Amino acid sequence: MVRVRFAPSPTGPLHIGGVRTALYCYLFARKMGGKMLLRIEDTDQGRFVEGAEKYIIDALNWVGITIDEGQGVGGPHAPYRQSERKDIYKKYTQQLLDAGKAYYAFDTSEELDALRETYESMGSAFQYNAATRINLKNSLTLSKEEVDGKLADNEHFVIRLLVPAKEEIRFHDIVRDWVLVHSSAMDDKVLMKSDGMPTYHLANVVDDHLMEITHVIRGEEWLPSAPLHVLLYRYFGWENTMPKFAHLPLLLKPEGNGKLSKRDADLGGFPVFPLEWIDPASGSKSIGFKQEGYLKEALINFLAFLGWNPGTEQELFSMSELIEAFTLERIGKAGAKFDINKAKWFNHEYLKQKDDTEIVEEFLELAKNEGQNITKEKALEICKLFHGRVTFVKDIFNDCQFLLNRPEIYDQTSIEKWTTEASSVFAVYANELSTIQVFDVDNAKNLLNSICESKNVKMGKQMAALRLAITGSLSGPDLMKSIEILGAEETKLRILNAIKVIG
Repeated sequence: MVRVRFAPSPTGPLHIGGVRTALYCYLFARKMGGKMLLRIEDTDQGRFVEGAEKYIIDALNWVGITIDEGQGVGGPHAPYRQSERKDIYKKYTQQLLDAGKAYYAFDTSEELDALRETYESMGSAFQYNAATRINLKNSLTLSKEEVDGKLADNEHFVIRLLVPAKEEIRFHDIVRDWVLVHSSAMDDKVLMKSDGMPTYHLANVVDDHLMEITHVIRGEEWLPSAPLHVLLYRYFGWENTMPKFAHLPLLLKPEGNGKLSKRDADLGGFPVFPLEWIDPASGSKSIGFKQEGYLKEALINFLAFLGWNPGTEQELFSMSELIEAFTLERIGKAGAKFDINKAKWFNHEYLKQKDDTEIVEEFLELAKNEGQNITKEKALEICKLFHGRVTFVKDIFNDCQFLLNRPEIYDQTSIEKWTTEASSVFAVYANELSTIQVFDVDNAKNLLNSICESKNVKMGKQMAALRLAITGSLSGPDLMKSIEILGAEETKLRILNAIKVIG
């Protein structure tokens, strides 16, 4: 059975790139009839952020990515939080030490920093590898007695992987085809830190093996680490069950030059987190796609196309359609530009598909937050009027203000549309509105037409002036429907005020 995992670190809010990774994992698992796991990789305790794990789970739930096994769900391979699996990692670290595939290193941070400075001064970069480890303080250069003594004295140490000196490490990636790396370009990475916590590299490989992960789908930033992981699988004797890799392309800045960051979002005025996030340390708030008014269906569709394409002209997909169409082989290598205008287009299209009754509650909530008391019946009529014109529900609230507040000023560039003829027609129209027994679009329009005919005036020429009287400008949705929503008395008051102020 196909088994994939999404394994974020609780170091802050889940970036939208992480949501895309989770989405691709989910689509692939569902397409293959497999399982999706959630594992929390919190081995870097120094970067742990309170509330981040809950945020990750809440974000996945909101967008509709269902977890089959893992943190928050449980399963046969619990615990799914890496900080609770320390004893497991110690066992496998000892296995590598016993096999001569890993070693103790006692170099201090100060000593390593000094080495880096020395190498930099000579125009090169320091690597802890086959060329340098023979001159450093580790269990490969020290006697067994010295090593045992240092361990007995609780001297600071880390455990490093013994990377072979001259070897080609080759593996296949579903997105990038064959990847070949020479071991001389690799560090002897730390596997276990001085605090007894494993690094990502060790914990990742051990957990993927024990949790029977068949496919590792993750971001391109992990591609340089993949050869190290392949080497670990080999050292443990797990090559035959090693998962297949698929490294996803980067999400790029809107202009395409570099990886998308929160700073880019702040400068561009768009979100990069699925949900609102309040930093527990500073109290600063980052807006989320949900709070900005994006529908989860639109966000999912938008993210799916950032690096993948179905090979057809179809752009709008339900989740079930995405599952049916998705394949890892159609993921591209090139980075994907984060075009927020495309996300807005998706939202506009999905909002159009919503029934008016589905969006009226959000509209009423927005109105309530702004101190506007609107009946549900009127709110429903307003939503119907604006529905197909807007990108977000909040746009309806912003654009309908002329229906909630009588205009006090009129667009000065449009006053030329007002004529003496308009004052004459509208004075009669305002006074006769109350005679309409059923006040609706057709009857309001028929009354205006009959008055224009009696005065030998073309009704079409008066509509711009009437819109100015009703809304204060020359733009807006269907005028007669707006008049119906306002009602006869409010329409009369607006017309008489316009005659007074403009006429």
